[in-house]
Amino acid sequence: MNDISQFTAGITILEVTYVVASVLFIIGLKMLSHPLTARRGNTLAAFGMGFAIVATIVFHRKDGEPIKNIPLILSAIAIGTAIGWIIARKVKMTAMPQLVSFFNGMGGAAAALISMMEFPHVSPELIAESGMANGEVLAILLGLLIGTVSWAGSMIAYGKLDGWIGDLRVKAMKYVNLAILAVLIGMIVFIMTRDVQASSELTPLIYIMFAIAVVYGVLFVMPIGGADMPVVISLLNSFTGVAAAMGGFLYNNQAMLTGGILVGSAGTILTVLMCKAMNRSLLNVIVGVFGGGGESNIVAGGSIKEISLSDAAVLLSYSKKVVIVPGYGLAVAQAQHICHELDKLLEEKGVEVKYAIHPVAGRMPGHMNVLLAEADVPYEQLIESDEINPDLPNTDVLVVIGANDVVNPAAEDDPSSPIFGMPIIKARDARNIIVMKRGMGKGYAAIENLLFFNDKTRMLFGDAKGTLQNLVNEVKSL
Repeated sequence: MNDISQFTAGITILEVTYVVASVLFIIGLKMLSHPLTARRGNTLAAFGMGFAIVATIVFHRKDGEPIKNIPLILSAIAIGTAIGWIIARKVKMTAMPQLVSFFNGMGGAAAALISMMEFPHVSPELIAESGMANGEVLAILLGLLIGTVSWAGSMIAYGKLDGWIGDLRVKAMKYVNLAILAVLIGMIVFIMTRDVQASSELTPLIYIMFAIAVVYGVLFVMPIGGADMPVVISLLNSFTGVAAAMGGFLYNNQAMLTGGILVGSAGTILTVLMCKAMNRSLLNVIVGVFGGGGESNIVAGGSIKEISLSDAAVLLSYSKKVVIVPGYGLAVAQAQHICHELDKLLEEKGVEVKYAIHPVAGRMPGHMNVLLAEADVPYEQLIESDEINPDLPNTDVLVVIGANDVVNPAAEDDPSSPIFGMPIIKARDARNIIVMKRGMGKGYAAIENLLFFNDKTRMLFGDAKGTLQNLVNEVKSL
């Protein structure tokens, strides 16, 4: 009984708060697994984070002293909250991947700044006892390295997604990145094996390490293009989580540690799953040679065949099974609501309608799921590509709306193609194919789509939103 009393007496209100916040994080993450509960899960996790922040400000003590400069802290929180709220409210769905990259980068930058600020203040008593080779120094150095790479890489990803940064593909890039990574790891070992009286003596090395990590973060993402970007965004997100977890170790903050571990592990699992879905190597992601370059060696043959709105409406209305393949073009046109209206009209006519979702359709993981959930498309209608592919030969009409690389047969037919080996939605297996596009522009991988020249394919040119609206009107009139 005395042991229990001593144990409970040692537990502070702050520690209990961190445990509660951690539980809220876990429950919130679990609820994110389904669209019907995702919004509540996000709110619950956000409340947990706010709860932990308030508790830290109120109850945290260091050497018996409360946190200082509280007005400055509250002002920073208010300014950050206002900026984040405004950006999130005004961002367009098409710019959501850029927003994810930007916010993720800010998390990495915060972790890196924490490390740079804390390194000179490592306890001299701890250094005298165990030298620089201790857990605190290791957490600081890993937080600096991983956080900086996440920040620099996320900013480059933001620019590439926004279209103002191009690809930089050099054959030797793989070896350059491996060499830089080896230098960074060597610096960590070098710093931790120094015999110094105070960590501040090695502070200049910290800034050099930061600069090299920035270079690695930039070069890590620069070669990546095409349909591979969502995987890199997922990996960078996991980096930020790990960097935040290092901060949790550093401050003995259970909420920060739990949050970082959850983000890091979830991002890593998602990255591995997406690499598997795209037949890619995780090692190539890490060294920054993920994604191919160059043009396909296969020359498109045949001719482009168009279909009229009335013929498309008749074909769809008298089908038994229709599959819609959404892509980035659907997001650009903000046509998800009209698309859902079309599928409801077809279902009223007895047509079975499903959506084929490719893991990397769009510009970030789950982009199409988020887009269609916004339009209240039932989750049961969203079928992953590997599940729906076997059923495509029995599909009367497959409608491609703004998708390109994820339905390109070059991924299976052309070993020289940048997307070769990437599992695709096997659109050409359907009995009839309708492709909605503005024109004959190439996809994000900048290669010709051989599907457009298939004998079963008919092109329906025009803006996705206007074309879908006209198609809805035609279906209504039948």
